[in-house]
Amino acid sequence: MERANYILQREGLLPLLGRGFIFLTGYLFQYGAYYLYEYSVEERDEADFLPKIQDFTFKIVATNQQADELAAAGLDLSSHVINVRQRLNKGAIAFCVLIDGELAYVGWVAMTEEAKKSLTHLPIRVGFSSNEAYTGAIVTNPKYRRVGLMGYVYFKKLQFLREMGRIAVRAVVATNNVAVQQLYTKLGAKRYAEARYLKLLWWSSWRETPIIQVPPDGSDSFSATA
Repeated sequence: MERANYILQREGLLPLLGRGFIFLTGYLFQYGAYYLYEYSVEERDEADFLPKIQDFTFKIVATNQQADELAAAGLDLSSHVINVRQRLNKGAIAFCVLIDGELAYVGWVAMTEEAKKSLTHLPIRVGFSSNEAYTGAIVTNPKYRRVGLMGYVYFKKLQFLREMGRIAVRAVVATNNVAVQQLYTKLGAKRYAEARYLKLLWWSSWRETPIIQVPPDGSDSFSATA
């Protein structure tokens, strides 16, 4: 209800009705095409990821107590992002950028399967027991798009995960989301598979197809000797 009131106040009745229709349709039928990525948490140069805007505040929210403290300071995450309390209870961690007292960007990290499931319904496989992590569930305020916040927050995520002993991150990106794909290229990520997701009522299917990595010289991976 809080999310609906936020959309109604900020965007009006028609956008609210449109999103309601999309939600209902998505409950009955979903289809998506995705790329799966993996990248390391090795140290990178922060200067390469600084946003174009300078006056901002970065916060990591890992508990509901921290979310309550942020709300007491004037920013209630639950009015901007769905299932905030449930995600935090499951162990997911929010990485936020605030500008002029409002939420400009938030992205999430999961270090357990339970936390990951609170962020996405897609069954991407992540080796949590092998010190991998998952990132996703991005929300960007339209006012602050194309100013580099996504790249900066990803830098901060990798810094955090490196300190937590994680060695790699996995993510799923829609094939038409060019902006995120370009960022992952900048991060040196490996696109290791394509996936298709189909849901019809209570039945669902997820298929991953590995992407064959072609050497830089264009040759195949096999060689023969006489």
